[in-house]
Amino acid sequence: MNEACGVVGASFTGQKAALPIYYSLYALQHRGQESAGISVAHEGNTRSIKGMGIVPWVFKKTDLLSIPGSVGIGHVRYSTSGGSELENAQPLTINFRGGTIAIAHNGNLVNSEELRLELTRMGQIFLSDSDTEVIAHLLVKDLMRNNIVEAVRRLMRRLVGSYSFVMLLNDILIAVRDPLGFKPLCLGRVESEGGSGYIVASESVAIDVHDGEFIRDVCPGEALVITGNRIESHQIYQQKNTAHCVFEYIYFARPDSIIDGKLVYDVRLKIGERLASEHPVDADMISPVPDSGITSAIGYSKKSGIEYIEALMKNRYVGRTFIMPSDVVRKKAVQLKLNVIKPNIADRRVVLIDDSIVRGNTSRRIVDKVRRAGASEVHVRIGSPPIKTPCYLGIDMPTREELIASQKSVSEIETAIHAETLGYLSIDGLVEAIGIPASDLCLGCLTGVYPVEIPGEQCVQRQFRLEEFDLVD
Repeated sequence: MNEACGVVGASFTGQKAALPIYYSLYALQHRGQESAGISVAHEGNTRSIKGMGIVPWVFKKTDLLSIPGSVGIGHVRYSTSGGSELENAQPLTINFRGGTIAIAHNGNLVNSEELRLELTRMGQIFLSDSDTEVIAHLLVKDLMRNNIVEAVRRLMRRLVGSYSFVMLLNDILIAVRDPLGFKPLCLGRVESEGGSGYIVASESVAIDVHDGEFIRDVCPGEALVITGNRIESHQIYQQKNTAHCVFEYIYFARPDSIIDGKLVYDVRLKIGERLASEHPVDADMISPVPDSGITSAIGYSKKSGIEYIEALMKNRYVGRTFIMPSDVVRKKAVQLKLNVIKPNIADRRVVLIDDSIVRGNTSRRIVDKVRRAGASEVHVRIGSPPIKTPCYLGIDMPTREELIASQKSVSEIETAIHAETLGYLSIDGLVEAIGIPASDLCLGCLTGVYPVEIPGEQCVQRQFRLEEFDLVD
């Protein structure tokens, strides 16, 4: 199960952009550990640094300080489409008659292959297999005849799926969020001795790292055009309902981020409290599976009155097992990543709180580790409903055959992971914890009903075709 990406755009006056973008990418490292890149525009030239690996591996301080230019974009990636190769690292840069564009994209297009085939038939040559190059070529095609706002409008009519992207058009910064708002994107302002400016990013923590001011979320269907210290908002399409990804709240986003008006920490705390109400258990201690289970475990402990004690200690130098590319690697990563604090659990009934179960293999290994370390009972509580169907909108989940909840009942999963008891959060409980109506959330991977039309899958009865979106600008 692969994670989405993180994007940053920055436009300053009196300050170079490369180093602030670097710090923002560092704050978004949890969203992708495969590759990273920065592109900065200056006096008609766009310079990029990209590489495989995490942010501090890719960039050198001397390089960042030497890059001129006060406007730029950045990206951290884990592939949801396209292979794990340098040519798919972003930002993607294309030169055309009107200058240079560079794009960094978070999301996944449902109709990417259809659009790629159309462009190939027109003679377009592709150098990567990512959705981002499809977006770039479509945009260039319209920029040859239209201004940037009209080109983005035409582009959005063609794209089906999830996308939040930042783009450089020469020295102009553009930020766009899809009309259903699948992927998060927010706007902030930064003031410093060296200068001031705007930052657009996947999460508000990328603004906080600069002690910046979080202004607001970018609205679904909105395009921001930022030139220096001047910002224009164009609400290009208005949809009756949104489709915010619930896994941003369950797992992806940092708990200190604000996503669509909700502090993720508060959501996860409520998830834990609701879990305690839905699935109480007679136990001696509540322990998270770190890190994504921590806040929900605090909520469960608070609601149940059962003591919060850590059973597992995380090695902070091992990446997220959730987004690692093979089961062999995931197995070794779990061994490296989590160590049991044996005196804390000896002869005790332990409740483990985790965010989700995908294949079930990692959960079984963790339960077995805790039991071997001396726990008398191991109960598992999960801060999401069962993941039953794949995601086509930015999370590269396994197939139905690999998703354990697609193949087994809760009682069968309980047996498979070797737990005394297993309890999942209900969909109603999740919706209540998030505080956004179900009609404005994407619950496709939990229900099998999706907010956009996907061949062979059910679609929720709401306005979903992009050509049907209301034009408002």
